[in-house]
Amino acid sequence: MPDSPNYTSDSPETNSSTFMGCKLIRAFDADDIDVVISGIPWDQATTGRPGARFGPASIRNASANLAWELRRWPWDFSVFDVLGIIDWGDLSLDSAEKNQMSSEVQQYASQILQADKTMLTFGGDHYISYPLLREHAKKFGPVALIHFDAHTDTEREPDQHHHGTMFYHACNEGIIDCGRSVQIGIRTEYIREDHPFTVLDADWVLAHGAGDILDTVKRVVGDHPAYVSFDIDCLDPGFAPGTGTPVVGGLSTALALKVIRGLTGFNLIGMDIVEVSPPYDHADITSLAAATLGLEFLYVLAANRKENWK
Repeated sequence: MPDSPNYTSDSPETNSSTFMGCKLIRAFDADDIDVVISGIPWDQATTGRPGARFGPASIRNASANLAWELRRWPWDFSVFDVLGIIDWGDLSLDSAEKNQMSSEVQQYASQILQADKTMLTFGGDHYISYPLLREHAKKFGPVALIHFDAHTDTEREPDQHHHGTMFYHACNEGIIDCGRSVQIGIRTEYIREDHPFTVLDADWVLAHGAGDILDTVKRVVGDHPAYVSFDIDCLDPGFAPGTGTPVVGGLSTALALKVIRGLTGFNLIGMDIVEVSPPYDHADITSLAAATLGLEFLYVLAANRKENWK
């Protein structure tokens, strides 16, 4: 493994409490740091089965199964040769204070973004995306959202704030450029009249495949700053049973990885992976899927960096 100042081991038995064995560092202003990995262990906005607060720790532990591979297939380089990556750890949050959670996440994210670092964040329920998007919009303007999910999370409830309403509120606040945003894998009801996002529902996705998905995403998003939010229930429960609101008929892990890998060349500004609920998992397969999707995103960032070097 390359002699990276922010990497400790490629052994599955060593430093499994951090993502991929990255060093646990609570500062992120060093010039050799490009990406900050964080966990937000919060599930007080869930309307289904709880347990996503345990997601960040489980995703990190599952990532130990990926650390032995010096160059992740099918890439021809090591991500640690290109990017400085640290694991900051988890935010310490009061589970009884939803408003406090949002303000603390925003304050934390603001510091990272002001230092010109990219965030990869593990949830937690999907509501954590709301404060993260607010801070990204402060820096980049209204962002394009590339949203993987079984649900649109756009329930039109002006007085309700939970993991099914936050993109409704985010659109109304103007922190998402809804016309440049796309939702992938949707297979639950939503109000289709005046729905502001482009929706690629699960049946369409499974019938068309990664190439057509990416063509549509490119057409909708273009070169706009894009934030990726991946609700693990986008995957079929056969590939990700450990989640609070499982819905059959979803994507395979292989298809999801192809789409993430195909985001090379997009103007990606951050990603979160949410709704991993370990109490409902089996043999850590959901956590492993989340860890692999996160690692794939890091490789996409690295590939974009390499392309810019040419």
